[in-house]
Amino acid sequence: MAQRFRSIRSKGVDWITLSLYFSLLIIGWLMLYAAVYDEADPFAFLDFTTTIGKQTIWVIISLFVFAMMMVIDWKFWNTFAYPIYLTTILLLVGVLIFGTEIKGAKSWFNFGGMSLQPSEFAKFSTALALSSFISYYKSDISTRNTFMVSMGIIFLPVFLIILQPDAGSALIFLSFFIVLYRMGMSGFIFMLGLGLMIIFITSMIFGPMIVAIDVILIGLIALIFNYNKKLRNTLLSVGGIIFMTFLLYFINPYLALGLSGFALTIYLFLQFRERNFRLTTLVGAGVSLAVLFGFGTNYAFNNFLKPHQQDRINAWLRPELCDPQKTLYNIIQSKMAIGSGGFQGKGFLQGNMTKLNYVPEQTTDFIFSTVGEEQGFIGTLGIIILFTILLIRITIMAERAKTPFITNFGYCVAGIFFLQVFINIGMTMGLMPVIGIPLPFLRKGGSALLGFTLLLGALIKMDMER
Repeated sequence: MAQRFRSIRSKGVDWITLSLYFSLLIIGWLMLYAAVYDEADPFAFLDFTTTIGKQTIWVIISLFVFAMMMVIDWKFWNTFAYPIYLTTILLLVGVLIFGTEIKGAKSWFNFGGMSLQPSEFAKFSTALALSSFISYYKSDISTRNTFMVSMGIIFLPVFLIILQPDAGSALIFLSFFIVLYRMGMSGFIFMLGLGLMIIFITSMIFGPMIVAIDVILIGLIALIFNYNKKLRNTLLSVGGIIFMTFLLYFINPYLALGLSGFALTIYLFLQFRERNFRLTTLVGAGVSLAVLFGFGTNYAFNNFLKPHQQDRINAWLRPELCDPQKTLYNIIQSKMAIGSGGFQGKGFLQGNMTKLNYVPEQTTDFIFSTVGEEQGFIGTLGIIILFTILLIRITIMAERAKTPFITNFGYCVAGIFFLQVFINIGMTMGLMPVIGIPLPFLRKGGSALLGFTLLLGALIKMDMER
């Protein structure tokens, strides 16, 4: 064992990433200590029945796991990627049967007061399995078979996690599309996903009717500019149709939809007659998909989502429809706590809103509000800078790797960390929906801490072999 650790010192360990890991681990423990601090019991971290005491145990376990990963040969993870993946799939199935339900989600195994969440380990195992598969010399992500198998590796755990249900954890698996894109997946899929997301958001804010009209007009403008050769005629046609459409909208939205749809049909026919089949197909299919998706998501929102799920989306996109004392309470209190910290913050253990527990879930999803109140703008900016540097270092490690498996795994890790940090911090400031995504290393819970330790520890060990 001693010889193993001496060899570690002699190899090219990335000390910057290692320092970032330890720094975030310590900061996370301190912020959790501040979030649960009780003046009557300042040494609660020595009582392993308390929240901070349990977290102390998990920090020690994570450090031990990290040390063991520095000893294990990095090839182990490539060799046993599929068995590890299948093990977590079995755990995800098992938790649906034998798991403990907490806050409406059956996502945890409980063992003597401690709990484990398999979905956190599924991120690590899916990253291993996907990296191993697309690194195989016969794998070509641009071919249908490779792409479909990759989708199966990603969405099998997603399906099982959604059944719990835990939409937040399932959403993180979309980060694996980053490595697929780097390996040659068509950028059209990213553009399609971005477009559908924009359609969903705008449909929820403005309503599907006006979004459908706008999408039809965009498609119509593209057709008119391609059909009319004279700029003057084109501008007159576009201006006239837009004016009439919005005039009719204030009279009757269905008349505006009918007029714009009729005009689009006419120009689609004209383009088809000119044998411009590619543009006709692209505009026709694109507009149809966008309109159906806008009305479809609106219908699904009103008829299939549960009330608490509707409240989360409304709090994000339509806060005027929410009760400030109920649905909006978490976000309002979180923003007040962050804003009250000012530039320098109130000081460690000096946060009034933190002490009085004004922010619900301040030890988990909203731990960033504790940072904002006690450490202020400087502290929150510091956390963001640390995560930014970490992401840069992860990307550097991925790019300088000499094997495709390590490169792919590095981008999987970067994607997971980026999405978790972006959504969680945005969530605490009301910029993203509240969907229960933890901030890496800075929250209560052993499963998430172990999961992130596995991801970063494995990558650091792989990078040592460069």
